[in-house]
Amino acid sequence: PEEMPVCGDGVPGQFHELSQPDLHGDRAVQSILGDQAESLLGHTCTTIAKERLHLPGYDWIDRVHGQSDRPTRALGGLQSILGHGRLANTGYVSILPVDQGIEHTAGASFAPNPDYFDPAKIVELAVEGGCNAVASTLGVLGMVARRYAHRIPFLLKLNHNEILSYPNIYDQTMFASVDQAFDMGAQAVGATIYYGSHESRRQIMEVSEAFQRAHELGMATVLWCYLRNSGFKKDGVDYHDAADLTGQANHLGVTIQADIIKQKLPTKNNPGFTDIGFGKTHPKVYSELSSSHPIDMTRYQIANCYMGRAGLINSGGASGADDLAQAVETAVVNKRAGGMGLISGRKAFQKSMAEGIQLLNAIQDVYLCEKVTIA
Repeated sequence: PEEMPVCGDGVPGQFHELSQPDLHGDRAVQSILGDQAESLLGHTCTTIAKERLHLPGYDWIDRVHGQSDRPTRALGGLQSILGHGRLANTGYVSILPVDQGIEHTAGASFAPNPDYFDPAKIVELAVEGGCNAVASTLGVLGMVARRYAHRIPFLLKLNHNEILSYPNIYDQTMFASVDQAFDMGAQAVGATIYYGSHESRRQIMEVSEAFQRAHELGMATVLWCYLRNSGFKKDGVDYHDAADLTGQANHLGVTIQADIIKQKLPTKNNPGFTDIGFGKTHPKVYSELSSSHPIDMTRYQIANCYMGRAGLINSGGASGADDLAQAVETAVVNKRAGGMGLISGRKAFQKSMAEGIQLLNAIQDVYLCEKVTIA
């Protein structure tokens, strides 16, 4: 439709039509979305009203975390991330995560572009791509800390699920300490908890203690809130990305004072708790607080992040044939739902650096586009 918003080159207020997305200049969100444009850009949320949310903005720390018990130094660490890159001082973030060399094996992750075996190339992609921060391992960030820690905020990922143990197990093991993150100049630490797994309670205790120490030292905290349990699949349906289950994972994440929650985009509004046959839920979760629309499902995730008092960033997902369209679509859903941004790895680093930068910039353009509004 002609009334759908079309953005320009990342400068708020500049908009013009493009018949096809020009990846070497201006980008048209509507053109990239194609058939999804009307559904995503024209959607009106009638579940949880936007007025109930604590929305991202230039003053987000003053409005939200400034009222919390976070140490002043920790607010500084969070501000360093929000104040960096192309999205600086908008309240939104674009983060490049590269810990897949451990999570998926280095060969599986970097064979499409072997340059990224080199830690300097990883950080360079984040710098040149205009990201707010780069998230990676102790080894990657430590190897180039003196060269880059003052140029872009480091987010040190503390734990990983190494995939060389045979048979494979699904557990998060601490590979680094908070003090090591502080010593290299990191502005934030990140961790993963596999909620629903047999090891989740140990992980909760480990990460909770680590996040407390990080705040004491002046670093922000980011939690990957993932679900892992074979019981979350039933009758051929996978509920690991159901809105109700992922929403509850988010709620457990903010309970241990994660400043930012990282979650996969929900794709199902099925009553996961009821279908699987465990836990507790309420019919209004599905009839009034969410719907089958991806923006409404993502808003339910945000509601579980204390109504946005902890920012929600969604993941870009695996690399595939339509990376640009999928990344922009995810960014539009996250922003219109009231989220804080996107964390996109494989879609960016499994390409040439030039293509990776273009994709990261396309994501950022969605958040810079004033006509992509909160639904």
